[in-house]
Amino acid sequence: MDLRIMGLDSPLFSTLQQMIDQTDDTDKSSFNAPTRTYVRDAKAMAATPADVKDYPTSYVFIIDMPGLKSGDIKVQVEDDNVLVISGERKRDEEKEGAKYVRMERRIGKFMRKFVLPENANTDAISAVCQDGVLTVTVEKLPPPEPKKPKTIEVKIA
Repeated sequence: MDLRIMGLDSPLFSTLQQMIDQTDDTDKSSFNAPTRTYVRDAKAMAATPADVKDYPTSYVFIIDMPGLKSGDIKVQVEDDNVLVISGERKRDEEKEGAKYVRMERRIGKFMRKFVLPENANTDAISAVCQDGVLTVTVEKLPPPEPKKPKTIEVKIA
């Protein structure tokens, strides 16, 4: 309802109009608001850059993982064609008497999802973390053999 249409242009009525407009906006946005899980996953994915290389026999995914142990990193395949690389970087144990002056290194969960092409062999995936760089290799399936034409013998009746 717009109070200005009725000729009520005083500051009090304009404030009331703004309040009405805000409640209408919040009702709509809360209905379509993303879930906490979605927001957390989106932040984790945005903060995990990756390089993807396409070789003749494999796909290679390269992600920087400085300071992480192999137990902190998970590599999985979901839905038969989605490669998921996830884990968590934890804060170092604080020694007594030490305070952070500056904390810039990111801590918390990270995750990346990649939809694999049809020719990816999900049974032949390897992952190696060396010098803080995770390399996940997904072998490609061999190309299908071209179908040979079937010859049918013609009989004379």
